[in-house]
Amino acid sequence: MTGVAGYIAPRHLKAIKDTGNELVAALDPHDAVGILDQYFPNTDFFTESERFDRHLEKLKRNGKKIDYFSICSPNYLHDAHIRMALRTGAHAICEKPLVLNPKNLDLLAEIEQETNNRIYNVLQLRLHPAIIELKKKYENTTQKHDIQLTYITSRGRWYDYSWKGNEERSGGILSNIGIHFFDMLIWIFGTVNNYDMISQTPKTMRGNLDLKNANIKWKLSVEDSELPIEAKLKNQKTYRSIKIDNQEIEFSDGFTDLHTLVYKDILSGGGFGIEDAKPAISMVYHLRKILK
Repeated sequence: MTGVAGYIAPRHLKAIKDTGNELVAALDPHDAVGILDQYFPNTDFFTESERFDRHLEKLKRNGKKIDYFSICSPNYLHDAHIRMALRTGAHAICEKPLVLNPKNLDLLAEIEQETNNRIYNVLQLRLHPAIIELKKKYENTTQKHDIQLTYITSRGRWYDYSWKGNEERSGGILSNIGIHFFDMLIWIFGTVNNYDMISQTPKTMRGNLDLKNANIKWKLSVEDSELPIEAKLKNQKTYRSIKIDNQEIEFSDGFTDLHTLVYKDILSGGGFGIEDAKPAISMVYHLRKILK
């Protein structure tokens, strides 16, 4: 695993444990990885990618094949770590987004074919029970639906100083918090026709998205001040809302074990790959270009 000290890594550690597997090696430049004691205390841990890479090569040459390589590192490193995984002879399980520039997907597809290893993207909302029901309800629709998507997840001052606050490294909030929801909507309501930005700051963005079967007004924010009063009264730091034809769709719960479902899906022969991830990655990339 790369990025084992990061925010999302514990969900992957739990998923690996829950599916009866073992984490043999992990990488992160930060060494605050006591979380490993809860899951895999015998994991070989590295803070330097060169030593980590060498260790994986030794395992490979000694016949200790690594089956899967989990990537939880910052967004701008995903591309490099996916290639490292495939060279090692492992399948890659990568957090969103697979890449920041869709052009890099073509090269990854070539390496995937050359190595005969798969690249899986963690698109966990596609496995959320409420979202699956939405898919069943609307995937064969013949009408155009009006949708309002609001996703606000409050972040503190640290955010500005981390890689997430650096657009070159993260892709900004479109990639950090938006891409899962864009992927979900494209998955349910069809191909992208058009999109534009209504307003934007580094922490709050609003826009329109025209899909085959939906007109969508969306809002993304990491600003605490953008949380609605009902969320603040409940001391909630995250607010999710989807309205389809003015009907609120409830899906606040059920997010806890989605990564475990992702791993189970992959291990049973399913999983979502490059072609699944491409539409949302391409749209977000071109939205960022609009901002510039």
